[in-house]
Amino acid sequence: MKVLDLRCAHGHGFEGWFASEEEFIRQNEQALLQCPLCGDSAIVRLPSAPRLNLSGAREPVVAEAGPAAKLPVPGATLPDVQDGGLQTAWMHAVRELMARTEDVGEKFAEEARRIHYGETQHRGIRGQATADERAALLEEGIETVAIPVPVALKGPLQ
Repeated sequence: MKVLDLRCAHGHGFEGWFASEEEFIRQNEQALLQCPLCGDSAIVRLPSAPRLNLSGAREPVVAEAGPAAKLPVPGATLPDVQDGGLQTAWMHAVRELMARTEDVGEKFAEEARRIHYGETQHRGIRGQATADERAALLEEGIETVAIPVPVALKGPLQ
């Protein structure tokens, strides 16, 4: 089993597990790989150091960050982007959104109107809508938020 460090064209880093190097190449050439954060299929392999478990090996020494790195950002409560915390927070938020909303698919605009006009019970919904459908909803006073959800998250959540 090969564990590879990967990155999409938007700079999101993630890990991929493959049976072999050839399997990674095959899947990447067929655009079967997608970034779990944004769904981008332009994936590149990053150089990675082998992980060796040697007896007597010591824990790596982490360099202390300078004083500027420790300054708090006013009003910021987001995780440290350097540690991948922002990606983790985003994936968690998307999973929460999907768990707490009903997927109405391509009938999103129709169902949003029914909820807005009181024809059906108020509940959180998600689905697909074109830019024109979203603009029409906004003209009727129905606000929506377009959130890109990677295809990998549309199936069973892991």
